[in-house]
Amino acid sequence: MDYVRKIEDDFSRLELNLGATVENYRYFRTLLDPKTKLLVLVKANAYGHGAVEFASMMQRAGADYLAVAYPVEGLELRRNGISLPILVLTAGTDFFPEIIQTRMEPSIPNLYSLKKLVEVLREKGLKDYPVHIKLDTGMHRLGFMTEELPELVEYLKVTPEVKVKACFSHLCVAEDPSEDEFTLGQIHMFRDNAAYIADGIGYMPMRHILNSAGIERFPQYQFDMVRLGIGIYGISALPGKRLAPVASLKCKILQIKKLGPGETVGYGRWGHAKEGTVIATIPVGYADGIDRHLGRGAASFSVNGHRAPTIGNICMDMCMIDVTGIPAEPGDTVTIFGEDPTVSELAGILGTIPYEILVSVPRRIHRLVIR
Repeated sequence: MDYVRKIEDDFSRLELNLGATVENYRYFRTLLDPKTKLLVLVKANAYGHGAVEFASMMQRAGADYLAVAYPVEGLELRRNGISLPILVLTAGTDFFPEIIQTRMEPSIPNLYSLKKLVEVLREKGLKDYPVHIKLDTGMHRLGFMTEELPELVEYLKVTPEVKVKACFSHLCVAEDPSEDEFTLGQIHMFRDNAAYIADGIGYMPMRHILNSAGIERFPQYQFDMVRLGIGIYGISALPGKRLAPVASLKCKILQIKKLGPGETVGYGRWGHAKEGTVIATIPVGYADGIDRHLGRGAASFSVNGHRAPTIGNICMDMCMIDVTGIPAEPGDTVTIFGEDPTVSELAGILGTIPYEILVSVPRRIHRLVIR
């Protein structure tokens, strides 16, 4: 017997709008040359959207590549039938056998990692295994520095076990016009360093440096491939440009209560009722990504076309909203974020970025693809 039947109808869910996803994908494709490959990032559970569900959508939409942060994320995709090439951005060294077995492509940020990979490839008798060489062009997180390239090239020349599938780097302020000089410096350094590697090894690998903001603001530097992250999920780097939000976090009202003046709501008694106050309890809390700082009226959610502010503290699995004057009944749908309010609005309240809101939605929230 299926004990979790119709969960999408009965409880909290994160709705993924397939139409919005395709719309965003097509928008970014129009900014690119038809020959440019498009990689979609599905790390961190596809930015909270559900990795398997979203990777499946991208595979159907025609993406050329996927990227994950860690090997275990890529292994999950392979177990669920995702066959697209997968770049592992933080490959480490411990999972090289699994990466090789499932034909994923590791990012190589230093000679230590490269030599560890080559050891495993030699044990398996493999040659020409595809790798992406990570170049540090100023973010100073991972990657080869310019002065390390001669040693890298000399090692690659005598190492038939690997083939450089791509050289890539990471822009750190592409969304900020005031930092364009720095961004252009990163791009030019990347171009020169990739050319140095190509000259040394005798062939030109793919090159990719643009992220979502880079695709929108610097499409002339798309090289051979671009990496589409937050943009595919509905967040644009351009002022006034509104992409279609893909995810909508929704739940249903559990109970409605009418309170009297002076009564209090929630832990710490921070919610205070007035004459005629009506509250609704909903089944999402800080364990579901509803930050406690959204409580005490800081945020409001959408109920039947009206905004209902939070009242009292956010609990672990529930919170309360003030529905005074709003037509609402148990079972009615509440939108935490989506079209209204947007994830950007909640991020603004919290003084953070939309990424953090999205990735905070845990796996216990059911992902439902809406066609």
